Amino acid sequence: MVLSSKEKTVLVSGVVLVFFVVVLQYPALSQMVGIGEVDSSVELRLLSNAGVMIEVKGMRVYIDPIDLPSEYGDLPADVVLVTHDHGDHYQESTINMLQKEGTVNVFPEIMGTEIAKHDGEGVVPEDELELGGLKITAFYMYTFSPVPGTPASHPAENGYTSFIVDIDGFTIFHAGDSKNLLEYEELTGEIDVALLPLGPGCQTMDGPEVVNVLQVIEPAYFVPIHFTEGNNDVFCSRYERSIVAVTECEVCNLDHYTSHTFETS
Repeated sequence: MVLSSKEKTVLVSGVVLVFFVVVLQYPALSQMVGIGEVDSSVELRLLSNAGVMIEVKGMRVYIDPIDLPSEYGDLPADVVLVTHDHGDHYQESTINMLQKEGTVNVFPEIMGTEIAKHDGEGVVPEDELELGGLKITAFYMYTFSPVPGTPASHPAENGYTSFIVDIDGFTIFHAGDSKNLLEYEELTGEIDVALLPLGPGCQTMDGPEVVNVLQVIEPAYFVPIHFTEGNNDVFCSRYERSIVAVTECEVCNLDHYTSHTFETS
């Protein structure tokens, strides 16, 4: 809750009375730090696999949370975003643990059973939601058939979604499980933090392909997600020079359950 005052002037029987009316404001993204001061930093915590938790201005957003320790029940979600229905991205018990009054759960529209189960919102790529002052855009997420005639692990026709979280113009892109897509050209220069999978074993982008995506998107920061233990360090030691050669983005290499704070202004 934020308190502010507005001066109000009233003419009563020829006498001007000046008084102050206290206005109560309940902006969902406001967090009191001091009088007239709002914390503009964004804390991003890497969780298990592709899971992340974003904390900004008193609001908590989870993307693809799974296998969370029980203490995360004390850190409930304002918003939960799920990219697709695979077990390393969607876990019913974890989402249930993160619920509180007013939690908004967002899924690709194809996940009808899960939407009903969690009283959720269904989206398709390019849908936009305004949630508590955040603008959340569902974007494209799919992979290709590894061998002609065999199915892709994440078919485009399923309408799975990556997500862009826009915090007053500071943008975080979570790619979910995806290859290097033509649609990424729409994101060039529009993303501050790109969360991209390193992808062992799930047909996602990996190795040089991640570098190519960074060259297309041109984010300010790159945070690796979706890796087996230690593979983030192996990737960075192998490809960081290539990333620096083609883009000015800063590599922010986090281990699971560690955080980084980004300043948005």
